[in-house]
Amino acid sequence: MRLTILGGGGFRVPLVYGALLGDRAEGRVSHVTLYDEDPARLTAMTRVLRDQAAVAAAHDLAGNGPAVRAPAVTATGDLDEALRGADFIFSALRVGGLEGRASDERIALAEGVLGQETVGAGGIAYGLRTVPVAREIARRIARIAPGAWVINFTNPAGLVTEAMAEELGGRVIGICDSPVGLGRRIARLLGARPEEAWIDYVGLNHLGWVRGLRIGGRDELPRLLADSEALESFEEGRLFGAEWLRSLGAIPNEYLHYYYFNRDTVRAYQEAEQTRGAFLRDQQRGFYAEAGRPAAPAGAALAAWDRTRAEREATYMAENREAAGVGERDESDLESGGYEKVALALMRAIARDERATLILNVRNGSTLSVLDAEAVIEVPCLVDANGAHPVGVEQLPLHAVGLVTSVKAVEREILAAAASGSRASAVKAFALHPLVDSVGVARRLLDGYAAEHPGLAYLR
Repeated sequence: MRLTILGGGGFRVPLVYGALLGDRAEGRVSHVTLYDEDPARLTAMTRVLRDQAAVAAAHDLAGNGPAVRAPAVTATGDLDEALRGADFIFSALRVGGLEGRASDERIALAEGVLGQETVGAGGIAYGLRTVPVAREIARRIARIAPGAWVINFTNPAGLVTEAMAEELGGRVIGICDSPVGLGRRIARLLGARPEEAWIDYVGLNHLGWVRGLRIGGRDELPRLLADSEALESFEEGRLFGAEWLRSLGAIPNEYLHYYYFNRDTVRAYQEAEQTRGAFLRDQQRGFYAEAGRPAAPAGAALAAWDRTRAEREATYMAENREAAGVGERDESDLESGGYEKVALALMRAIARDERATLILNVRNGSTLSVLDAEAVIEVPCLVDANGAHPVGVEQLPLHAVGLVTSVKAVEREILAAAASGSRASAVKAFALHPLVDSVGVARRLLDGYAAEHPGLAYLR
């Protein structure tokens, strides 16, 4: 199989390639094409993947298993060339780069609202930049690689998946590692193997709740909710606190901390020495400079990536933990949800008809009655050779309905603004968001973002 990664110079690409190196089954990916508009990023990332392949080969030669041929890697700045012949396409774009993310945060915080890249004003600004690009790429895929399956990592993941689905229908599927990581932590706390647990999770991307976790047909979540010590022994429990989780009767996705503790979080972000986007921008500049050095010895690029990733994971949502007064992340929380493993499981299920159950971003159909059929939601899905099929779930409680429908209304205004160039729709998207809640602030935000980002020049 042939895999194309759009945004192939991006920092998380080695996670995907590492998962492919561990896949020894028949019909595995044999060729990876990296597409990126930045040649320097492509050069650095190609070196990291080369180092990964060398480490895997040395491991096999040491008698640690049968030798496996690493997928060949090519890099290109030509989108049509990258798409041609692809069986699967990973979309991992960042329109505006980390400089854009940093300015999204800065402009929002100056107005006293959240600028996070997928939540609130920052997420809206990022969506307004990204949706037109994602739609054009979807049209190119439909024309050049109509048989390919698209796995979307590009944030805001639910919104971008819905935009691409306008052209690609069910052949685009969004993934995120947050619900996977949350379900894994809960299962282990309850003494179960994560792969043996059924996770009752429902919502939108970065706006969902674990409402049950069934082991052997029995819902064990009430047992966890009754145990304050166990609840506050993992990341989400410490962020939200046992009392609030018991009030909800569910475990929220970590991103709901921005909603439930918004004022505290905004204050922590305003007082921080540097925003998350600015930190990542500076950190990754250093990484790409080091990994791209022509005279660097073998293994240096991978070592630089490993160090940078460890620091990135350790500082993830640091301001939220500061607001919650819970200090640094525990080592047990540093393991990501493994979005690369989700992606590999999704590819296997489709390519080999190896049926799997995964939490994915897909079209609603009739799953949630409060949303229309075209709305992209994040729920457990059964995956087979025909794609991802959402599983029937219980309907949302009223407090969750309010958040989900409000945020989906915002996403629809972003889609409308990107399609029509309507400034009025863009202002409406900001004003309707529960974390902005002011038409005056919405107008100033849009003016600030339009002045900063040439990619918003289409709004009029």
